[in-house]
Amino acid sequence: MTGEFWRDRKVLITGHTGFKGSWLCLWLHRLGAKVHGYSLPPPTDPSLYDRAAVSEVVDSVTCDIREQSKIADEIARINPDVIMHFAARSVVLDAYADPVEAYSTNVVGTASVLNGVRRLSRGKCAVINVTTDKVYENSGRIGGYREDDMLGGRDPYSSSKACAELVANAFRQSYFSGAEQEGCQIGLASARAGNVIGGGDWTPHQLIPDTIAAFAKGEPAVLRNPGATRPWQHVLDCLSGYLTLAEALYRDPKEFEGSWNFGPSDADMQPVSRVVELLAVPWAVQSAWVRDTAAYPHEAMKLRLNSQKAERALGWRGRLPLVTALEWTSDWFRRYLAGESARGLCLSQIDDYTTFAEAPETEPTD
Repeated sequence: MTGEFWRDRKVLITGHTGFKGSWLCLWLHRLGAKVHGYSLPPPTDPSLYDRAAVSEVVDSVTCDIREQSKIADEIARINPDVIMHFAARSVVLDAYADPVEAYSTNVVGTASVLNGVRRLSRGKCAVINVTTDKVYENSGRIGGYREDDMLGGRDPYSSSKACAELVANAFRQSYFSGAEQEGCQIGLASARAGNVIGGGDWTPHQLIPDTIAAFAKGEPAVLRNPGATRPWQHVLDCLSGYLTLAEALYRDPKEFEGSWNFGPSDADMQPVSRVVELLAVPWAVQSAWVRDTAAYPHEAMKLRLNSQKAERALGWRGRLPLVTALEWTSDWFRRYLAGESARGLCLSQIDDYTTFAEAPETEPTD
């Protein structure tokens, strides 16, 4: 990823009012990009989008991605260099509660966005279809899933995102395929990331927001599945993967189309209980967690990603170890609760991450 590439680039982010979308808007604006957003209102209250005044740095349209003519008109108006498609129903328990809404947004919404892209008639455009690590048919195996492993999904959220991948693959092969068509060259790739953490996430039924809320009151976190293992990564590590892929895809659509994993190292794939215990350190709570005895729908217990393809072909890998990612997350929330600016905290961590990522790596010493 090179900052120079993004200066004056027109970037459209669907779902820009969400947690990851808000961080990306701030980062792209910092890089000098012309940021456009298309989304429903923020999905949470409070939201990072509102607290960090993200609307001040983005040309924003409030609308549903399933409104085909409107998203198509907006894509045509902007004629973006890059599209980051984040808009989705992204909470597992919410999808269980309303599966039709999850499938409609995640599948029909993706088709609607890509159909708008299909109508572009000039220039180049790199499209990143953001999905999830949960698109794989989860067999419970220990090894990380690779991009060519079988798609699946036992629950509505996972299944709907796997279906969105199939939609993207069909559009790529039918209309784009890395070749110039009617004067417009489209590159389309899907990005599968792990469980993303970071400051400013108030998403309900998610580990970090629920845990921070409990710690702020001096209470232990209540965990549904303390032994569940997930690929945890800081939001800036995740977004750096998307940005790196988009840059490569824009320059060579044929070479970099398809699916890509962006996950942490094996050492950072830790059980929920360990994550909460590490997060608890600066909060000085007496007990980090207790087990929730209520019954909940099924969630996979083990999930790992293999990101060797991104490391080999893109030169990308996560730079923040889990301990550091949790420190940054905790620090963000503690300083925000003490009265500091959400915007300032995000920009400070973006600058710190840029410095951290650009520093030469050193070999471990004995």
